[in-house]
Amino acid sequence: MSVQSDHAPIPRYAPAPAARAPAELLAQLRADRRAQRWVPAFEQEWAKALEESRRTYSLAALYEVVQVWQARVASAPAVDAFTASGHGESDFIDLDEIRGRRW
Repeated sequence: MSVQSDHAPIPRYAPAPAARAPAELLAQLRADRRAQRWVPAFEQEWAKALEESRRTYSLAALYEVVQVWQARVASAPAVDAFTASGHGESDFIDLDEIRGRRW
């Protein structure tokens, strides 16, 4: 049997993952080919959410901005594949074509 201390050392402070998420997300946006449009849009939404969080003492708006932008970044490859398949953002897609693919 080994002797163990009855108390654990105090760990050094490290920000919670949620605290790092906006900075990491902004770095992802800056590295993306859509950075010229996405970075200003994210910064604008973040500033609005930050002001709301200061006014309401709630972090909900900040979390929402991060979640929405994480979803946008995650779905970007699917959107790229869709537009590369010949369907543009303004093209009409026949529902029978979609149904035919699934059933």
